[in-house]
Amino acid sequence: MTRVIDGLVNVHFGEVEQQPDWMLKVRDDYFKGPKSMFAQPELDELIDEMDEQGVEKAILMYNMRKPSATALKFVEARPERFALAINGVDLLRPVASLRELTALTRDLPVAYTAVGASFWGEGRYPPSDAVYYPLYYKCSELGLPLCMNTGIPGPPIPGEVQNPIYLDMVCVRFPELKLCMIHGADPWWDVAIRLLIKYSNLRLMTSAWSPKRLPDSLIHYMRTRGKQKVMFGSDWPVLPMRRVIPEALALDLPADVIDNYLYANAEAFFFGGRAGQEQE
Repeated sequence: MTRVIDGLVNVHFGEVEQQPDWMLKVRDDYFKGPKSMFAQPELDELIDEMDEQGVEKAILMYNMRKPSATALKFVEARPERFALAINGVDLLRPVASLRELTALTRDLPVAYTAVGASFWGEGRYPPSDAVYYPLYYKCSELGLPLCMNTGIPGPPIPGEVQNPIYLDMVCVRFPELKLCMIHGADPWWDVAIRLLIKYSNLRLMTSAWSPKRLPDSLIHYMRTRGKQKVMFGSDWPVLPMRRVIPEALALDLPADVIDNYLYANAEAFFFGGRAGQEQE
């Protein structure tokens, strides 16, 4: 039986009347998505799709600076099915922002916090920059996983700061930090894989990537040395679960590796469970 943890789901798009231009460009030019992509989701609609595809839990994005009433409503209504991913930490004024993050982790079911270098400071600060260090320290102190965008982003914004190589120094200086690359790592997949081999605290989530388009090098790594290192995420509704979970199940991977990818690795990394297959 298929069991899935969806590591990245968006339920907040419909909370604004008009998406920013860069989001419209992502929908129209990059994903070629339908107009309904930014519609307000209903709880029953999402639960039905989760049940249909074997998704036991979904992690909902929640911005500290623009709190999502929908995400909070879904978590409150079905706490066994949802957790939160907190983004929006102010890296330039970190003290108050990190106090708020700490309080949120006490009061809400927070699975991880997230930041994207291309979306912060107009892409001027790579993850190796000291502006991130308070966040790295706080996440290490709390034992809170941190997810960071890697790969060239879909919006027309600077992408070089999302080269995974910048995480090399982060992993050296913060070995206690539970760190995950999200949204794949294109076109730097081989750099990402090499870093995953090198650092035990580093993971990768394939959110916003169609599994059938994942590179052969990553599939080989998942089958061999990376059985515990790669996790699934849809980026729903950008990529519907009904599309990407069947694609994941169709990958040329053993059943235990598929289970790790879709469920066990996220359960261990985000929720303190036990990963399935040990690394060879």
